[in-house]
Amino acid sequence: MNPIAIYLVDDHSLFREGLKFLLSGLDAIGTIYEADNGQQFLDGLKTHPVELALIDIEMPVVNGIDAARKALELCPDLKIIALSMYSDESYYASMIDAGAGGFLLKNSNFAEVKRAIENVLAGKNYFSLEILQAILKGHRTKSKPHTEQQLTEREAEILRLICGGLSNPEIADRLDLSKRTVDKHRENLLQKTQSKNTASLVIYAIKNDYYQI
Repeated sequence: MNPIAIYLVDDHSLFREGLKFLLSGLDAIGTIYEADNGQQFLDGLKTHPVELALIDIEMPVVNGIDAARKALELCPDLKIIALSMYSDESYYASMIDAGAGGFLLKNSNFAEVKRAIENVLAGKNYFSLEILQAILKGHRTKSKPHTEQQLTEREAEILRLICGGLSNPEIADRLDLSKRTVDKHRENLLQKTQSKNTASLVIYAIKNDYYQI
């Protein structure tokens, strides 16, 4: 695979420069563009399209949530990993809705950053364990959400495999189903759970005890 172009979007220059130095040592990473706020990133994206963006959530001018949403309008195939100092569930729910597929705390080690990039580029989701634990902890302090439509046994099985990072073709092979059938089940899951994307499905599964971390 040819090296990809990426964007680092963060208003802390020291953090950005350190991450750039580490990422530049990876064979999979080519050109690295930088922006210190969401608007600068969006302006740069128009002339420098990239495959991946690592975006801080809290930034001046345009925050990471709005920047992610607008960036995907410009480049629908863009992969986004959210960066944050905090494991606050409200931030991640907003970033999921905006279209982010990966979530890292800024205190993550570089091995985890590398895993997140590999997963997201492969079309999978990645959540730091601390973030998943924070989401689960927040859920346990609230009443269990009401599920209007219960999932069938097959849908629950497919949901668990989705959470495990399997693609639709891989799920079809595992369950001896056609890919078209799995595609339909995934579509039904998104509708039943009112999820916008796979990341939302993962959060739904954790909150409703379909998937254990």
